[in-house]
Amino acid sequence: IHDTTSEVPSIHDQPIVSEFLDVFPDELPGIPPVREVEFNIQLIPGSEPISKAPYHMALIELKELKDQLQ
Repeated sequence: IHDTTSEVPSIHDQPIVSEFLDVFPDELPGIPPVREVEFNIQLIPGSEPISKAPYHMALIELKELKDQLQ
């Protein structure tokens, strides 16, 4: 259950907004509207995401990347 009668906090209540007033709009646009078609991805129970590199790396590049990440 969602209470729609409560006041929506103003964006200006956030401390960071006062520092960057020129970046933030006066009013937030709200949540996206309900669509006619909802999209979802059916997952297989117990399955895990495929873990693989998006592209191949030379062995020396892979070593350098691992060194930088540590």
